[in-house]
Amino acid sequence: MAATRLPGTPRLLRALNDRAALELLLTRGPLTRAQLGELTGLSKVTASQLVERLEERGLVRRVGEQAGGRGPNAQLYAVTPGSAHVIGVEVLPDRVIAACADITGEIVGRSEQSTQDSDDPVRAVHSAVMQAATRAGTDLESIRRVVLGTPGLVDPRTSEVSFAFDLPRWHRGLLAELRKDLSTTVVFGNDVNLVAIAEQHAGAAKGVDDFVLIWVGRGVGLATVIGGKLHQGSTGAAGEIGYLPVAGADVPHNASKRGVKGAFQTLVASDAAKAIGKQYGFRGNESADVVRAAVAAGGPGEPVLDELARRLALGVAATCVVLDPPLVVLAGEVSQAGGAALAERVEAEVASITLVTPKVVISEVAVEPILNGALLSALDAVRDEVFGSTTG
Repeated sequence: MAATRLPGTPRLLRALNDRAALELLLTRGPLTRAQLGELTGLSKVTASQLVERLEERGLVRRVGEQAGGRGPNAQLYAVTPGSAHVIGVEVLPDRVIAACADITGEIVGRSEQSTQDSDDPVRAVHSAVMQAATRAGTDLESIRRVVLGTPGLVDPRTSEVSFAFDLPRWHRGLLAELRKDLSTTVVFGNDVNLVAIAEQHAGAAKGVDDFVLIWVGRGVGLATVIGGKLHQGSTGAAGEIGYLPVAGADVPHNASKRGVKGAFQTLVASDAAKAIGKQYGFRGNESADVVRAAVAAGGPGEPVLDELARRLALGVAATCVVLDPPLVVLAGEVSQAGGAALAERVEAEVASITLVTPKVVISEVAVEPILNGALLSALDAVRDEVFGSTTG
């Protein structure tokens, strides 16, 4: 019986080849047509047709020549940076920070907008996004996606913020308002989940398929990556570890009320770190300052790290006996301040009170991890859209 020819197969193969070539140009470019052919396994003729197709669609451009032996120099090609742009936004209680990146991932525009004098979150985000786009030399028509990193619950089905601990002006319906205002795709992302994306891309979890990331700073949060993918739960509440009932802290029974702190949060977040430091004679304006001072003090500061690690290990242990990940990444300003000294203590404490022995390390994405995660999330989606539609 003759094999049935699948309709559209040549078009599908072209699309797959185009995507592979574009990914290679992003990660290893600029490249010549011959180099693309070698790396993709395509013939010279097919590789040349591929490059011509991508160049016609404005996705690649000539960026120079490669000197060779005999004959004319070979043209070098790279992804056209301005073929699409994305914007990542970090939402803080007092301001929003926006960064615009081209499709190669290079940040080409940035803006910061205070929210202290405004009751309108749409206006604040609009101003930050527009200013970032302007500074990038582009406009909203080129912005294919805006991802906002925000604390609290983000429904994975709708991308709607359903609860934000310390952002009273952020509410259900805000997403639709922002989409209408900006006339582009806008999504919310939980801030700690976005940090995990950044860590997976270029941090301590690079190449690791299963890990958890615990953020300790002004608030406390958890991101879980299983099989290389974020686990968000049915309502987006997976990771709200601040509400974990733990020994040594009162358990509130009105957790959904704004301003109520969960048991684990009261043990380890910023105010707790300050209190621990004060007990041993260490003070500072910020909790990170207190923890850094304890680390710098050597012996006299060890009780601060010991107590903070003991408390933090309660949440890490509860997470790890359920998920059994090989790696735990500690992020946030308190964790960064504690550094390796804190991570080593948490690792030892978890091993002593449970049957699991995960490696505990400090985040390697120390600069604006939420903003970086938002950009990476936006780029991943937009590259799928742009690179996946090359055949028209």
